[in-house]
Amino acid sequence: MPRRITDADGLAAVRAWQGGARDRPTTATAVRWTLQQLAAVAPGGSVEVRVPPFGVAQCVEGLQHRRGTPPNVVETDPATWLALVTGSRSWPDALAAGEISASGRRAHLDGLLPLRGV
Repeated sequence: MPRRITDADGLAAVRAWQGGARDRPTTATAVRWTLQQLAAVAPGGSVEVRVPPFGVAQCVEGLQHRRGTPPNVVETDPATWLALVTGSRSWPDALAAGEISASGRRAHLDGLLPLRGV
């Protein structure tokens, strides 16, 4: 099991990213921590959020999948993900621009983003 990123480390990475830091360790920590936060805010397993190459999270109440490709998948790049969770990019705008791949009836996070306290 991957180690949990502390709130202090995660928030520091997000703030550094917002300040212009784009190095791999900062971006990876910010992405992984915000995925942790999303899973805490919307626990469950009906939606899989993928932010390659840094992380994946299961979230949103509902039926869980066990094997193979889940029915509800959201995938985006790290920069778009961090812009969404910090509120500098809206879900509808990113979706319309093709910056998000969202498949499945429940694969929408517009009511969950931006994340509070990020």
